[in-house]
Amino acid sequence: MKFDVVVIGGGPSGLMAAIAAGEKGAKVLLLEKGDKLGRKLAISGGGRCNVTNNLPVDEIIKHIPGNGRFLFSAFSIYNNKDIIAFFEKLGVALKEEDHGRMFPVSNKSSDVVDAMLRQLERYRVKVMKNAPVKDIQYIDGHVSSVLLKDGQSFECDAVILAAGGKSVPQTGSTGDGYAWAKKAGHTITELYPTEVPLTSGEPFIRNKSLQGLSLRDVELSVLNPKGKALITHKMDMIFTHFGISGPAVLRCSQFVVKAMKKWNLTEVTMKLDHFPDYNQEELFQHFNKLLKDGNKKAIKNILKGEMPERYLQFLLHKAEIDENEPGNIIAHDKLRTFVQLCKGFTFTVNGTLSLEKAFVTGGGISVKEVHPKEMSSKLMNGLYFCGEILDIHGYTGGYNITSALVTGRLAGVNAAAYCRSL
Repeated sequence: MKFDVVVIGGGPSGLMAAIAAGEKGAKVLLLEKGDKLGRKLAISGGGRCNVTNNLPVDEIIKHIPGNGRFLFSAFSIYNNKDIIAFFEKLGVALKEEDHGRMFPVSNKSSDVVDAMLRQLERYRVKVMKNAPVKDIQYIDGHVSSVLLKDGQSFECDAVILAAGGKSVPQTGSTGDGYAWAKKAGHTITELYPTEVPLTSGEPFIRNKSLQGLSLRDVELSVLNPKGKALITHKMDMIFTHFGISGPAVLRCSQFVVKAMKKWNLTEVTMKLDHFPDYNQEELFQHFNKLLKDGNKKAIKNILKGEMPERYLQFLLHKAEIDENEPGNIIAHDKLRTFVQLCKGFTFTVNGTLSLEKAFVTGGGISVKEVHPKEMSSKLMNGLYFCGEILDIHGYTGGYNITSALVTGRLAGVNAAAYCRSL
């Protein structure tokens, strides 16, 4: 059987690509190797589906540190506001939460997935699940057909590769698509984990003294070998049995990976500022006043409302201050040491959890070989890319799904236009 467009992958970008191509009148086949469509959509935003982000386009690009600038052209055609309008038109009312994150009012990711599935039906997209692809055939510089592992073959004029990266493999993203892009002559940049927890061999991690401790609105920095901050994020974090995790850590993780590679490091230094809204002198004066006013109370009791108790005790110990010592007799030099630790506790990390444990894949099909307004291959006629298979990655918070839906829309629209032009 012949189709105009075959979409490989039923994640966010593949669904959007199939809908867009169908909307433009193309005869579309959507192939999904698993038994469910939209699995990554279903688990995003903690199962509530963070469909996009409502920040201005410039801000969204800043939150996509992995080749986000490549998307400027795409966003000029279809952007986050269009995504919001798309879902609301389908009857999925959205609400804005912190940092511009957009969720369905119902808090159900199933509402988002179901709305997209109804669109597939509306545009008569043929969907095949449990249909793993074996190969894409190319003839004389253009797409020819798609071959399934069960031996079925489908002729087509265009293929949209939406097979995902290698992160969260339980959703079907196992990196299958890279080989088919490579076969067409495309460069696959080195794959690495991003938005991933970090590992550490520090004694306080090994002895689990801070395990399970959450810190809110702290500033976490990745330092270069000269001690200068490469990146700083002010968000929450948590200490784990293997290292550190939480939003601030996930955002810093790709910079740790890149630093290790760039300077050939086995460890990277992180700096933790628990009081980012104070400078060092302000914090010293603040604590000094509390200690004076506390009379003979133990320092741990005077300062216990200032920070989590376990972290307070940990830093007092590092500053060589007895936590039971009366606050009013603490020497100024010891208090200054303690303040320095509050403002800049440094420790090392030695890597990340595996790519399979990451939320997002760094690396992928080189964007230099893709037309930015079409998502079409510069090397093979009829071949299009969208979503995480591209070397584009952002922070968590709706940025990766925004990229997936925008690139999916462009791939679908332009693949359909290409088929009409033949």
